Amino acid sequence: MKKTLLVLAVLGTYSVFASAQSNVTIYGVLDAGITRESGTAGSVLKLATGVQSGNRIGFKGSEDLGGGLKANFQLENGFNGDTGTIRQGGALFGRQAYVGLSGNFGAVNAGRQYNPVFITLDSIDPFGTGLTGSAGNLMASGANGDVRTNNSFTYNTPEMGGLVFNGMYGLGEVAGDASRSRYYALSVGYANGPLGIALAYDNANDATGTNTTRLMILGGTYNFGAATMHLAYETEKDNAGMNYRDWLVGLSAPVGAGSVMASYIRKSDRSGASLGTGAKQFALGYSYPLSKRTNLYTSYGRINNDAGGKWVVSDASSGGTAVTSGDSSTAITFGMRHRF
Repeated sequence: MKKTLLVLAVLGTYSVFASAQSNVTIYGVLDAGITRESGTAGSVLKLATGVQSGNRIGFKGSEDLGGGLKANFQLENGFNGDTGTIRQGGALFGRQAYVGLSGNFGAVNAGRQYNPVFITLDSIDPFGTGLTGSAGNLMASGANGDVRTNNSFTYNTPEMGGLVFNGMYGLGEVAGDASRSRYYALSVGYANGPLGIALAYDNANDATGTNTTRLMILGGTYNFGAATMHLAYETEKDNAGMNYRDWLVGLSAPVGAGSVMASYIRKSDRSGASLGTGAKQFALGYSYPLSKRTNLYTSYGRINNDAGGKWVVSDASSGGTAVTSGDSSTAITFGMRHRF
């Protein structure tokens, strides 16, 4: 009873605070559906959660400090809708947690933030790195496997004739060796009418400081009116011999009241290993809006692995069903997403 009263008191405090401060927003996503995944051990039917977009609840706001200067913050929690458990390793605000300043100079933030490579891939992928066609199934969306960077500082320029530049630096915070777990990244984007182009690079050292992962992605979109084309090229390398070249070709287009998405991704292993660990992914999806905030979706994805590949079809939240080397992976999903 005491715990219940405490929860109600906290929620009441947030409600009063949000009402009293018009520049504070509470928002979130609830996404659930049915997914059938197939791997080496067979097929499994799941109550899927966070398929198109990861489930979340967040708080963001700003304060006008005068002279065009603002203080900004964002706190975002990720959770599983089927079990209620916290995602991102159990971190309370594992999706985002930062504070910063913005003005005519741009914006500077400090905390846990999305890295530039993920932001670039997400903007180009016709599936928005969600559903069973997510480009993140084969293409790297962050060095060392994380789309977010802890202990990071970012600087984003204001828009300048369609150009925007972004930079990120992540502190390793290891005593005696600043190179361990150190991270830095840069990106540039250009948007003008139907055309959007982006280039991003990141460089991340592992916890020992001896292995460095380097990612580079170049891509863009072009809206022809009847449809939008999506293209991306990515390289992935490290000191241990990893060497991939990834290509994405995609299409998105309005069909009826909704929109269709399709993509093909080829991941090529250039490491010289006797068994290539690359793969091909084919995906098709459809989203139908019930309102401005609620939509139904369906998608199908298939990965054909090379002889040494073990890549699996997943989505915005699922890790997929494991396969042995060379086996294929498939998934089909139906669900609903609500944003508030």
